[in-house]
Amino acid sequence: MSSPSSPARKKRVAIVGAGAAGMSAAWALSLSSDEFEVTLFERSPQTGGMATSTEIDPKYGASYINDGVQGASPVFYNTFKLFEELGFGSSEVGMQCSFGKSEEEFWSNVFPSPVVDRFQADIKRFGKVLKIIKAFEPVFALMSVQAMLSLFRFSDEFGEIIVFPLVALFFGTGNQTPFVSAAILERVFKDPSMRLFEYSPESFLASIPEMRSFPRLSLLYSTWATVVESKGNVTIRTLHEVTRVKRTSKQVDLTFREVEDVDLGQQIVGPKEEKEEPFDELIMCTDADAALKVLGKDASWMEKKVLGNVKYLWDVSVTHSDLSYMKKHYNLEYDPSMASNKRDDDKDAQKSFDYASKHFRPLYFIRSYPSDKKKIEMSFDLTIYQAQFQGVSEYGPSGTGVPSSSLLPPSQAAFLPHKPTSSSTASTAESIRKPSKTDPNETLEPPLPKHVFQTIFLDREDSEHLWSREEIDKDEVILTKWWKQQSHRWQHYGGTVPWMMFLNGKHHTHFAGAWTILNMHEIGIVSGFAAAYRLGARYPFTDDKDCKRLFALYLAASHGSRMRSEDREGFFR
Repeated sequence: MSSPSSPARKKRVAIVGAGAAGMSAAWALSLSSDEFEVTLFERSPQTGGMATSTEIDPKYGASYINDGVQGASPVFYNTFKLFEELGFGSSEVGMQCSFGKSEEEFWSNVFPSPVVDRFQADIKRFGKVLKIIKAFEPVFALMSVQAMLSLFRFSDEFGEIIVFPLVALFFGTGNQTPFVSAAILERVFKDPSMRLFEYSPESFLASIPEMRSFPRLSLLYSTWATVVESKGNVTIRTLHEVTRVKRTSKQVDLTFREVEDVDLGQQIVGPKEEKEEPFDELIMCTDADAALKVLGKDASWMEKKVLGNVKYLWDVSVTHSDLSYMKKHYNLEYDPSMASNKRDDDKDAQKSFDYASKHFRPLYFIRSYPSDKKKIEMSFDLTIYQAQFQGVSEYGPSGTGVPSSSLLPPSQAAFLPHKPTSSSTASTAESIRKPSKTDPNETLEPPLPKHVFQTIFLDREDSEHLWSREEIDKDEVILTKWWKQQSHRWQHYGGTVPWMMFLNGKHHTHFAGAWTILNMHEIGIVSGFAAAYRLGARYPFTDDKDCKRLFALYLAASHGSRMRSEDREGFFR
């Protein structure tokens, strides 16, 4: 027992995984440096998880791309608040979409097409169904989108041409789209923390929503790591793999080893001697199946059941500049024949046609495979989506790469992993290729033949026989990368999400990561904050109501807990 004059021993916390969740947990714990001693283990050479950047040939009009996580809705308040604190900005981009290719399947959120006219009755009824789903959310949480469409007698074509491609866009679920929870579909139209589109009974999607393009994520995460370690109580160990966990009533013993390198397929090369270290608490910020592998025989039956219910799929993204492939499978440019010919008296439609004739620049493309219309292929135009191709600084608009003085004192700026810029310097770099302000739609991005695209082929196990990957000109391929993606099946919202509160806090262990609810960068960040908060750390954004709303919802859903009284606005909030 320590004497009254001796300081209390710091709580030793291990965090496994340095993606959005792990870094958020580490940051929150770093803000209480006198209470916690933290070690963050990451088997990759850098922090960031899926938020990675890759250098490309400057001939494409930029020196890098964000090849995994690229942008988000502006309602991701925690994400963009964090960026701001770290000295990074985000760029506005209109989310124009191009669904399908042929006249029988093409539609867009930019202007009405014959397809939208054909499904007018279904579209109007869909709005009423969204209200029913919202009213009976617990029931529809356990129902797939496919079952919901059948229940309300929507046509198969409406599901295959309109609904499934849209759900794939929302969640990146691709070929698991029919099995996504119907309740989650409603939330992307109605929930203020997730909403991407506004529903329209006339055109299905009412507008071109604003998206935010991320700055250079490799710089952001390396800056974040410097900030976290600057507090003195957090050590980040990259190229360290945790192999085993042994939990007792008093502590958690971690076995780990240093690795030489990790390739793109996540294969460990040259492991060194294993070591063991004791901790008081453990925060697992890995995929659910990776967490189970680390826990091994120490996993409880409930952990095996709940985490084992999370289904993962292997996808491959091919970043390329093959314009002929894109034109073969998608509509990249406006053609009047693609527009509805039944809207002569619709002034709004006529305005949209005129706008599209001048400014149709889709950045999302989705098509169904002809032989199985429930199976999806997705593509992006990175040149339109990512702001560096328009000459914006890698720190984002008005970004400097210098964290706020409350995070990193100016005297420590020299320890940043890059050369920070002043705001004036950033503005100069940003304006190098900026268009004039006479036309807000004018851009100085490279011409279409120089655009960089990314095509994602989904669900290797069940759909590889449908892929058209071999059609992409190998000489035009810039990068090929495999990804493990979470499936948002309705079973996830029955067998995993509601049970996380019964796992978190048991056996000195908390789980964090987007998979705990929904595969979004924002959920990853909030989940890390929540795990740290349960251990006694403070939530960094208590003064921001928009940020706090989702945090409080997540804390209740995944931890069965309320915010502490000093952080709430009232008894229930």
